[in-house]
Amino acid sequence: MWQVLVTDEMRLGEIKNPEVRLDYRPNMPREEILRVIGKYDAIITRSRTQVDSELLEAGTRLKVVGRGGVGVDNVDLEAASRRGVLVVNVPEANTRSAAELAWALLLAVARGLVESDQKIREGKWDRKYLGLELDRKTLGIVGLGRIGGQVARFAKAFDMRVLAYDPYIPRTRAETLGVELLDDLADMLRQSNFLTVHTPLTEETRGMIGRRELYLLPKGAVVVNAARGGIIDEKALLEVLEEGHLFGAGLDVFAEEPPGAEHPLVQHRKVTHTAHLGANTVEAQDRVGEAVLERVIETLRGNLAHALNTGFDPEGLEALRGWLPLGEALGKLLAQITGGRPQTVEVGFYGEFEKNPEPVASAVAKGLLSRVLGVGDVNLVSAKPLLKERGIELVTRQSEQAQDYRQVLEVRLETDRETRRVRGTVMGGKPRLVGVDDYRLEVVPEGFMLICTNRDQPGVVGKVGTLLGGSGVNIAGMQLGRDAPGGKALFVLAIDERPSEEVLDALRGLDVLERVDLAEL
Repeated sequence: MWQVLVTDEMRLGEIKNPEVRLDYRPNMPREEILRVIGKYDAIITRSRTQVDSELLEAGTRLKVVGRGGVGVDNVDLEAASRRGVLVVNVPEANTRSAAELAWALLLAVARGLVESDQKIREGKWDRKYLGLELDRKTLGIVGLGRIGGQVARFAKAFDMRVLAYDPYIPRTRAETLGVELLDDLADMLRQSNFLTVHTPLTEETRGMIGRRELYLLPKGAVVVNAARGGIIDEKALLEVLEEGHLFGAGLDVFAEEPPGAEHPLVQHRKVTHTAHLGANTVEAQDRVGEAVLERVIETLRGNLAHALNTGFDPEGLEALRGWLPLGEALGKLLAQITGGRPQTVEVGFYGEFEKNPEPVASAVAKGLLSRVLGVGDVNLVSAKPLLKERGIELVTRQSEQAQDYRQVLEVRLETDRETRRVRGTVMGGKPRLVGVDDYRLEVVPEGFMLICTNRDQPGVVGKVGTLLGGSGVNIAGMQLGRDAPGGKALFVLAIDERPSEEVLDALRGLDVLERVDLAEL
């Protein structure tokens, strides 16, 4: 009989499996978990319990970790892989509940349900309120992943035209959903009577819907955020509501939670709120508990279909210690310097590797997606499935022949607009960027990097340096590559801080530069 410990609150239903003895001990103190974990074959958690290397080492019998929900950022996947412990999760369990809540907020705002309800409670029977119909209106969706896709399906029942902005989703997914996928966020906003966001909170999405974006919406639009607080700039939203441009807003999330009764959006009569309830339905909670328990049992039986870290060799991970961060850095770099929608990622290994380098391809996928999904929402073992889910093909190839270095990792990203490639190696256990496109150079891939292409002529770097210096941006290092004297050249500047958009625009306006890309690694 397998011993399974549940340390966080969840609805598991009736256990009828004679193979399992379930020990349900929610909110168990960490010290107690560490004391007893050695007698269990599996542990099931939500987000509270940290399944780190210390806990995994104490769990001498552990075979499976089950995470109820989407993220596994509270589980040390590499440590689990090194100990041969499999990790499973249930990312799809709350998709419908989250999508339905977004629609509940949208409808509540459109028909003034909260305001009317409040007036009736105050003894006022006000029938003068005029709401909005959805029929033949345009819904704009930012983020067309699992939840955004479900929101789009619901919109069809209201005979709405559906637009979407998601630069990391292939057009084929949008076509399957019957959605018009636009390349320009501003273009989508100008046409959207209703706007809903469904992206993770990342550096790219933080504040992406600000004052300018809200004013691009038609007057009288409705805005809904049931994704993550901070995607919509709260200060800007308040201002635009006060100025009367928006009909109203629906918020399930805030930048800081709980927001407090004094928060101006909490008090605003045009805002309808819920308390981060996207996954909080009886059905979703039942699905999470039942599904994670079922997957844990299947995995204990030997069915590895849902194991996130299947095939990771503990010794191989150790041997690739320097290559994993290199792969992640190259993926992250290409995500920032390549324009268009990703279609294919090619990962090439050149030279003789002591262990199978396949996990490095997962690290590349992790780096590529971390700019889209957020560092906490993608990891070494979930990256490949997430890449496949988004319709992006991953191809790997290997050759024992390498040029210039004993071992080289090359990553090529093809989008619907262009193809770019980068190369790297490991020196003294440390990652090095050794090539961008056709140019050779040698750079430590970290911090802020400006990658500039130009004609090979005197004075180019000087003009760039003068502009940066005049803006207070310090250059920490530089590497230059060129195809031939007087031909095309590329140089990489390591800088101490992120330049402002005004500085970047000024750089792109220099007649000596053909292209300027900024990357943060």
